[in-house]
Amino acid sequence: MEKLIYLDNAATTKTAPEVLEAMLPYFTENYGNPSSVYGFASKNKNMVNCQREIIADALGAKPEEIYFTAGGSEADNWALKAAAEAYEGKGNHIITTKIEHHAILHTGEYLEKRGFKVTYLDVDEDGMVSLEELKKAIRPETILISVMYANNEIGTIEPVKEIGEIAHERGILFHTDAVQAFGQVPIHVDECHIDMLSASGHKLNGPKGIGFLYIRKGVKIRSFIHGGAQERKRRAGTENVPGIIGLGAAVSRAVRTMEERTAKEKELRDYLIDRVLEEIPYCRLNGHRTKRLPNNANFSFQFIEGESLLIRLDMKGICGSSGSACTSGSLDPSHVLLAIGLPHETAHGSLRLTLGEDTVKEDIDYVVEALKEIVAGLREMSPLYEDFIKKN
Repeated sequence: MEKLIYLDNAATTKTAPEVLEAMLPYFTENYGNPSSVYGFASKNKNMVNCQREIIADALGAKPEEIYFTAGGSEADNWALKAAAEAYEGKGNHIITTKIEHHAILHTGEYLEKRGFKVTYLDVDEDGMVSLEELKKAIRPETILISVMYANNEIGTIEPVKEIGEIAHERGILFHTDAVQAFGQVPIHVDECHIDMLSASGHKLNGPKGIGFLYIRKGVKIRSFIHGGAQERKRRAGTENVPGIIGLGAAVSRAVRTMEERTAKEKELRDYLIDRVLEEIPYCRLNGHRTKRLPNNANFSFQFIEGESLLIRLDMKGICGSSGSACTSGSLDPSHVLLAIGLPHETAHGSLRLTLGEDTVKEDIDYVVEALKEIVAGLREMSPLYEDFIKKN
């Protein structure tokens, strides 16, 4: 492939050179087990704790509130399952939304089979949660509210601060899946009354296979993996030291570059959105126009199949997606797009483009011109489009 324009940064990002450089010595030189007592290994324990401090500072949290995991999905599972178990004596009701990542939705289904009640809130056409509907859904037995910080498909940023205030006033735990938002928007756990927060390294130019769960001090969350005393006896298993070092380096880098990087992404994102909406007929933007992640643009094109669109984009060296990478093998339309009210046939013609720090204006121009050509070509083969044109 001669040309590569990577616009699927919501699926994963490339590991930054400085992150890789920070990790390498911990594979071959500083390879000691942090749980060992001798000096060679205890240096690694100190380095692991340094990364906790970096991550905690980025959230306005305390280092002892950061627990390392294998990624965002594990952190989501831990937050819901352990909270349900720990607070079962208080109640058995959990509130979440219909547009959550499947790590939340499938965990909710798992808990329902074990006697818990889960309310899945509707969202509006922009993917926004209604605070009034949230308040109405709260019951005396509600123990947990879990609402994502920003949606991974359509980019809409939820009113997390207001949700946190509602939960805090009623003495309910509040968890947010911030896998897409962390590193892209400023997050302060105290200001937003967040009790638990999930994040993943590979979404912010860090390595795969590492993430963390923030657990506010005083929240009675129990162990998730048993077998050892690691992570203050809450998650057993030898620490992934290279991954943790990489995560810390990626978080430090993301915080340092956030203002300039996201300003550039917003400018290019809006340029992309404006061109597509103006130059390609019968398409719509999915998600809130302004309250969205800096790098996210999600479109639906009528009269075409998203899979065909992705294949043809790939032939031109353009990487995009039709939704979450975790459900890319599914033939069903995105649950997120259905939740915002799109009919099945429109949801099937969706395209998510997520920019990265290396994206430039020339890339956007190339992509738009390719999209115009591909969409027009696919519509020429569509009997639905032919019928539509005849009727109109």
